[in-house]
Amino acid sequence: MSETLQEIYAARVEGGSLSPDPAQEEALPLFDDIREHLLAEKSKRRGLLGGLFHKPEDVPDGLYLWGGVGRGKSMLMDLFVEHLPIEGKRRVHFHAFMQEVQAGLHAARKAGEADAIAPVAAKLGKDLRLLALDEMQITDIADAMVVGRLFQALMADGVVIVTTSNRVPDDLYKDGLNRQLFLPFIDLIKDRLVVHELTSHRDYRQDRLAGSQVYFTPINGESRKAMDQVWHDLTGGGEADPLMLDVKNREVELPAFRNGIGRASFYELCGRMLGPGDYLAIADALKVLVLDDIPTLSRQNFNEAKRFVTLIDALYEAHVRLIASAAAEPEFLYLEGEGSFEFERTASRLREMQDKNWGS
Repeated sequence: MSETLQEIYAARVEGGSLSPDPAQEEALPLFDDIREHLLAEKSKRRGLLGGLFHKPEDVPDGLYLWGGVGRGKSMLMDLFVEHLPIEGKRRVHFHAFMQEVQAGLHAARKAGEADAIAPVAAKLGKDLRLLALDEMQITDIADAMVVGRLFQALMADGVVIVTTSNRVPDDLYKDGLNRQLFLPFIDLIKDRLVVHELTSHRDYRQDRLAGSQVYFTPINGESRKAMDQVWHDLTGGGEADPLMLDVKNREVELPAFRNGIGRASFYELCGRMLGPGDYLAIADALKVLVLDDIPTLSRQNFNEAKRFVTLIDALYEAHVRLIASAAAEPEFLYLEGEGSFEFERTASRLREMQDKNWGS
């Protein structure tokens, strides 16, 4: 029998890689209940009754773990998925998952399917036993209108769903267009999933940054190494995938994304023809942005400088933490040319965003 999550967590605390946290420890048995069910299902599927096994009615369909930013929700879910010895498990960020769903719906409609959700759910649920979705946050009406039926179909197929969120279920899609049509999905979550609040008073993401340098200059081998180390510390060294954001039927790519943390170079975000809506979407999807290689700015790269100002404004208003490497300190990034006077506000914001308490 493999180790329970409680045993794995205790071993990591003893080894010093985790700090003991009563709120996290309180959530561990919920994961282990799901683990026992999935392992029992795995055992029965191997036996003579394989294919006839159905989940008992008293077993929950999954877990909805919610709480403030940086409390360890994603860490616990990743630990659970990593050490669950079954096939047919998948861990994906909720935003990326819904992009996949919308692409599947588009293809199904194009193929003439009368009910586009059914084939998409069938394809997603094929051979899937556990779906782990990180950071559920619904802001798009297109997602809001399909997610309920999609979850119902996956649950009917026996898929266990574990998801994390910064919001209590009743606050999902809050003030959204036609929200009354979304309310049955909230009822589904509360009825079919165990809803648990992670009430830790510590923000581990801020703890990892507290007192740490978040602005590195000049751009050289040392600063690049430091940026790589920050990225590794924040993401836990796990694999990062690109995040594709749909902004008014256009795709905006964030090259690397994991657990609400994104990474890109200055030219990947400011060297392309992106506008305020694009930067707002990026800021909405992130908790932390690691931005590499901000150059000095002048009339030679005026358009890039304007986009950079818009990006910083979007991050600032959304309270996204910024980790950056740059050719100079904020006050010396833009010394001459049109827009240099207006850049003083951006430099001030870059300074403010370096404060250890900013964004908390």
